[in-house]
Amino acid sequence: MILLRRIEIDIQGFGRAIAELDGRNPQTSEAVWNALPIEGRAMLWGEEVYFGTSLICEDENPSPSATAGDISYWVPGHAICIFFGRTQPYSPVNHIGRISEGLGIFTSVKEGAEIVLRRAE
Repeated sequence: MILLRRIEIDIQGFGRAIAELDGRNPQTSEAVWNALPIEGRAMLWGEEVYFGTSLICEDENPSPSATAGDISYWVPGHAICIFFGRTQPYSPVNHIGRISEGLGIFTSVKEGAEIVLRRAE
């Protein structure tokens, strides 16, 4: 039986989204899950919101591409990345899940906004 792991992404002043972790990079997903809650400040790269973390993971099954809704871990920047449009990763990322609710909030996020990832109830 696979346990469904959902995370809540709160962005101060912009709203909340829900994501489901998946098995594309299970070790990275597990490391993120175990580190929750994770907090950071939004930075933008095209149609991607990302933020640095203290979490250190290695390349697992890195992908050079992303689709809207992907949540990923970027190894060189120790960052969580949330892709909400056509922007592709700066360099390969470990995909850890997908946004299942609230993807639209990311289009209005401004740099510096506080982001908190936590386990969803």
